[in-house]
Amino acid sequence: MENTSNIDSKLRFQIYEPPGGILIWMIIFVEIITFAAVLSAFIYQRIQQPDMFNASQHLLNKTIGTINTLILLTSGYFMAESLRSLKKGNNSAALKKLLVTIVLGGTFIALKSFEYTEKIQHGIGLEYNTFFTYYWLLTAFHLLHVLVGLILLGFFYFQIKKGQYSASNHEDVETGAAFWHMCDLIWMLIFPTLYLLY
Repeated sequence: MENTSNIDSKLRFQIYEPPGGILIWMIIFVEIITFAAVLSAFIYQRIQQPDMFNASQHLLNKTIGTINTLILLTSGYFMAESLRSLKKGNNSAALKKLLVTIVLGGTFIALKSFEYTEKIQHGIGLEYNTFFTYYWLLTAFHLLHVLVGLILLGFFYFQIKKGQYSASNHEDVETGAAFWHMCDLIWMLIFPTLYLLY
């Protein structure tokens, strides 16, 4: 009876455990709180210096920002579909969709690098003004998350290819997917605040 009780309690814990495990969700919570706090400080500063912030915002490339938003949202869709295929035992489809996710993530980085190059060429660095201090800190920290996410997804791609992950063993990939969706979510906080808010 005691063994049965232990098994039941373990099953109950597994049922209520979030996708990817509790640890990744704790990390996601801390990351979102951190970004939200910095964005709140940005908004406060914007209220204090509206003219400078508005003028600085017009120096941003909204076209690249919008395209990058669509790219990340699309990559999130393919990541979810890749995990769904893996859970169904279709590793071939999971690999193809995961590869699309990785390519889209790389495209995001390439476009962001182009945007950074534009700013540097025009002498707009970290100390240009308060707006761009926030711009560089927020977008560069987010870019670092995307880079880490791509490393994780690349690792999972090759491990799935080797047969290390499958329908019965996909928890690590689910954790990676949660991290990637966090990158999407953080960008969805950054993009409207920096590029669109007046």
